[in-house]
Amino acid sequence: MSGLRDRLAAGDTLFGTFLGLGSALAAEACAVAGFDWLLVDLEHGGGDERALLHQQLAAEARRVPMLARVESAERIRTGRLLDAGVAGVMFPRLDSVEDVRAAVRHLRYPPEGDRGVATYNRVYDFGLRPEGLDTANDGVVGIVQIESRSALAATAEIAAVPGVDVLFVGPRDLSTDLGCPGRFDAPEFSAALDQVLVAAKDAGIAAGILAGDAAQAAAYTELGFRFVGVGSDASLLARCATEVVRQLQHSCT
Repeated sequence: MSGLRDRLAAGDTLFGTFLGLGSALAAEACAVAGFDWLLVDLEHGGGDERALLHQQLAAEARRVPMLARVESAERIRTGRLLDAGVAGVMFPRLDSVEDVRAAVRHLRYPPEGDRGVATYNRVYDFGLRPEGLDTANDGVVGIVQIESRSALAATAEIAAVPGVDVLFVGPRDLSTDLGCPGRFDAPEFSAALDQVLVAAKDAGIAAGILAGDAAQAAAYTELGFRFVGVGSDASLLARCATEVVRQLQHSCT
């Protein structure tokens, strides 16, 4: 097990980044940078489940936990990721407590959940370590995104669902649904963040959010967010490259 769930339960603040390029080398570069976690984005990223496996191997080689965001909350999608060895799953756009209860059941074997049982897959060393089933339910991290007015209204109930370890704000989606797209300083967006933070604290779980850069990430941690994503492999590369080009152009004028 990655120990990521234990660190969240202990109150640690953890920083990571999203992986959208579908590249194992990009994943490894982010791993050696020192992030606490990495997350393959199957909802908006450029890679698929086959690309995830190569990124998973790269992260494991550098001893960094790998998570994944599913494109939908279908049971089979979550099961395939867990069988590949991810440490946890992020569920996007769940708008009700009923949606959340159904989704997080996919993370665990019966009787706690409805994950399909098999031991000939990668996470159990292709059948050589079936005893891993005994503790598999304990270590999986469940991350539920709060991205709509409906989810926000049910935040306290969602936070209390067993198996939810992180309430994760999707800033673009949530601000858009609140009528202030991209205006993260808008009063209604700030109020929504406060609501998520209170719900997470009351439930004894972590609040998470995606930040655009290190300064924004630091500001979110000051508010109380403990599971903070900072950009993505693609955005970090593009921003760094843009700054290099800007400096070169400035030096040549």
